[in-house]
Amino acid sequence: MIHSTAVRIDKWLWAARFFKTRSQAAAAVDAGKVRVDGERVKTARLLKLGEILQVDNGATDWEVTVLALSDARGNAAQAQLLYRETEASLALRAKAADDRKYFREPGTTLKGRPTKRDRRAIDKSTS
Repeated sequence: MIHSTAVRIDKWLWAARFFKTRSQAAAAVDAGKVRVDGERVKTARLLKLGEILQVDNGATDWEVTVLALSDARGNAAQAQLLYRETEASLALRAKAADDRKYFREPGTTLKGRPTKRDRRAIDKSTS
């Protein structure tokens, strides 16, 4: 259901698929992870067209402009029509994706518990 005037920010974040549940969206707003025009907001704040949101949903940071208002969750294609991401945000997300692609997680070569020989080598290198 698309509204023309205003909708609660937690409902909009859920409808735009930034969070899987509305309670996760509300918790993020309360924790200060969502800003409207650079200011912290409360969960019940009414969102209006044209406002700029900064959203940190844990995995990525987004900066979007609100294009449409809805409090009903639709499919992903409908959700993408609700906002437009800024160029700076797109560039930062692309850079972060590249960084994750080429970053090797520490400890990926470790396979389980160290053997006696491995433990002695570790102790020797740290002492």
